Amino acid sequence: MTTAAAIEVGTVLPPLQIRTISRTTLALFAGASGDHNPMHIDIDVAKSAGLEDVFAHGMLTMAYLGRLLTNWVPQQSIRSYGVRFAAITPVLGKPTATGKVVSIEEVDGERRATLELSVVLADGTITLTGDAVVAL
Repeated sequence: MTTAAAIEVGTVLPPLQIRTISRTTLALFAGASGDHNPMHIDIDVAKSAGLEDVFAHGMLTMAYLGRLLTNWVPQQSIRSYGVRFAAITPVLGKPTATGKVVSIEEVDGERRATLELSVVLADGTITLTGDAVVAL
């Protein structure tokens, strides 16, 4: 968590570096989330669709971005959170979640920060972008 008084426009959240996404990660997330789409766990199905391999669930990548937020502020401080999927996160990808404060304003007597968020692979590919508003 961070000290609210020290947060200003331009503050960068500590990056969240995720371990390499393995096939085991995808299988475990399928079981935990109930998303058993074979595109995420069966290489034969992925290849039949013209892909080189399976890829991560979009909700898994979104969850990593959510973890970035809750590592920075308590969950109950999150006022809104939204994402846009930009690219596939491949198996064996090594994503990093990042965020930056882009504005701060008073709303209903509460100091709130608007954040720009993204998930980036080691090669620079942005797989997910988003924004959030958090109470400080």
